[in-house]
Amino acid sequence: MWTCVCQLCFYLLSAIAVAALSIVAVVLYKTKPYPNIKRHKDEETFLDPNSIKTFTFPSLEDTPSVELSVIVPAYNEEQRLPAMLDECLAFLEQKSAGNPSFTYEVIVVSDGSQDATVSVALSYSKKHGAEKVRVLELIENRGKGGAVRMGILSARGRNLLFADADGATKFADYDKLEVALKQLASEWRDDGIAIGSRAHLEDDAIATRSFFRTILMHGFHFLVWLFAVRSIRDTQCGFKLFSRTTARKLFTSLHVERWAFDVELLYLAEKLKVPMSEVAVRWTEIDGSKLTPFWSWLQMGRDLFMIWLRYLVGAWRIASIQKKEN
Repeated sequence: MWTCVCQLCFYLLSAIAVAALSIVAVVLYKTKPYPNIKRHKDEETFLDPNSIKTFTFPSLEDTPSVELSVIVPAYNEEQRLPAMLDECLAFLEQKSAGNPSFTYEVIVVSDGSQDATVSVALSYSKKHGAEKVRVLELIENRGKGGAVRMGILSARGRNLLFADADGATKFADYDKLEVALKQLASEWRDDGIAIGSRAHLEDDAIATRSFFRTILMHGFHFLVWLFAVRSIRDTQCGFKLFSRTTARKLFTSLHVERWAFDVELLYLAEKLKVPMSEVAVRWTEIDGSKLTPFWSWLQMGRDLFMIWLRYLVGAWRIASIQKKEN
């Protein structure tokens, strides 16, 4: 009897091993080690609505010419975008008036929007000027991570912030991120990330969430810790500030273009030993989420496992490390 049990266990373990090796082989065969960042010709330019002329976006490889670039990814955000831009631009204008050396730009990246997002964003460009507000219209939907990357690659800032179009985070909290980043990176050539965090609000959130959503939240946090990021409590808050050098390293290596892109960014930052600081910010839940929590967390859970697996087996590699080795 024991012989039969041992044989059964052997066959079972062999089958699992074969299945695992098959998965790894498929992942290696179908996956490119470095991201292939494609940009349509029409995405290389922006419109100045005052002169009715188009101009070429700069490159992240260029020397920075403004203090701050704010990247706002927007997919069908005609309703929520105006309130966010009003708050953002009022804050930046006030900051600039108090400190003439503080210069900025806001880049709204329409991620293949099918509503009036582009028109709304262009109205702000017309009002404030294309030196301060630019609109990058992506030809097709890439996902939030893809939209943020395209905006980052088109930015002029010494520091680069991406902020969600829903305005859930109070923009005045940028000052706290700026202070934290300066403690990590005294200039744009240094590495550093200041990460807006809602972790301090977790107890209040649990009190207002259903039991099911609380279980999903804890499950997602556990998967993030298990497969990807262990030094940051809140990886998903859409309010992160990068030095230009760090942005160049991370966004040229980023593979994930949808909901789990934040996790891969911070996973890469940990691997590259980029200094990071988690900063508590004010946050309000805004109606109009694109995905229900269950499906978004399920999708991100799958992506977390695939991020871990692909880097583990060498299917994905970090472009900045490759450049350094060469």
